[in-house]
Amino acid sequence: MRDVINIGIIGFGVVGGGAVKILTDNRASISHKVGSELKIKRIADLDITTPRPVAVDKGILTTDANDIISDPDIDIVVETIGGLKPAGDFIRRALENGKHIVTANKELIAKEGATLLPKAAELGLDFMFEASVGGGIPIIRPMKSCLAGNEILEVKGIVNGTTNYILSRMSAEGLGFADVLKDAQASGYAEADPTADIEGFDAAYKISILASIAFTSRADVTKVYREGITNITAEDMKYADELGYVIKLLAIAKLIDDKVQIRVHPAFVPTGHPLANVNGVFNGIYVRGNAVGDVMFYGPGAGSLAAGSAVVGDVIDIARNINYRATSRIRCTCFDHRELLPIDSVVCKNYIRLITDDKPGVLAAVAAEFARHDVSIKSMLQKGGADDGPDIVWLTHDALEKNVGSALDAIAKLPVVKQICSRIRVEE
Repeated sequence: MRDVINIGIIGFGVVGGGAVKILTDNRASISHKVGSELKIKRIADLDITTPRPVAVDKGILTTDANDIISDPDIDIVVETIGGLKPAGDFIRRALENGKHIVTANKELIAKEGATLLPKAAELGLDFMFEASVGGGIPIIRPMKSCLAGNEILEVKGIVNGTTNYILSRMSAEGLGFADVLKDAQASGYAEADPTADIEGFDAAYKISILASIAFTSRADVTKVYREGITNITAEDMKYADELGYVIKLLAIAKLIDDKVQIRVHPAFVPTGHPLANVNGVFNGIYVRGNAVGDVMFYGPGAGSLAAGSAVVGDVIDIARNINYRATSRIRCTCFDHRELLPIDSVVCKNYIRLITDDKPGVLAAVAAEFARHDVSIKSMLQKGGADDGPDIVWLTHDALEKNVGSALDAIAKLPVVKQICSRIRVEE
């Protein structure tokens, strides 16, 4: 057993600050669990003057990450600054200097994990990233360890707290997207530039990580189909409720005939499904294994202490490995090379909302185009009263994605159709 295991933290913002607070407040308990004192030897951040929620000795603060990377006494480097650069460069240099790594950086893992993880294993070093998906929800380690005896068939969930907060409020209060986004920014739930969240990039990073673990095959995040929530309207929320659904931004990965389907988009979720009741900034991740069946992970998807909890869990695991000389015991498991299916291969139900002329023959004309493209209709609602024409809502049976796209292209050209307002996939 080591008397002291030294930690260096690069990034003293929301996540880094949360990790420091947990390591400080729970110092005695953590030391007993590890068998050694975990000491924060150095913290690097460009801003070391702004007060943080946790007090630290000013002598351990630095603006130069190299003070951590090059320190021979530091055993574990924690990176919480996010993004590809300079975070990736810091991590590569830390590995070369024999440091174990903990990161919360989903973009880096999604885009460069394919080179970083094998490098760490080659050097006999631990590289852990629990906080990169799901905030405080344990999901990476359970999939790599507790569920390792399963063939995972499906992973889907709500993995972005900002979009879930927006959609939850739109649903509960009948508000429009722009109004809720503005309020979310004012309340600190959305960034000043919310693009990564509302356009689905954040969720795409996370589902590519989960898919790589679930299906033991690298998931190229640049090929993940992605739609955001900017086109979701209060009217769509109203119709979803009337039809027995809620709208969520889902990240979905499925194993289909030994091939992989990965997509991020808004979806109608039945009100009886567990994910339908995941609201606010919370996340929920649903996993189906061929042995265990269906399991679900639920909890806070972001926040200083939630993400900090996941970071500290990784630090503790690595510290134990150091003491028992068991480092790099859970290696990268992407040993398969599965084909990524295109979005056109998806088969699902669909919600489609149109504005049309208010005259005889409209329904027949639209239905004929659906039939011509092999899209079967499950139900239809017509709501009149709008000045520019009635809303007509269609719910399809399972249909091939490319058939639905072709049908909508043809319907858009019908002289009686004024606008295709919405098309949202249904995820049963």
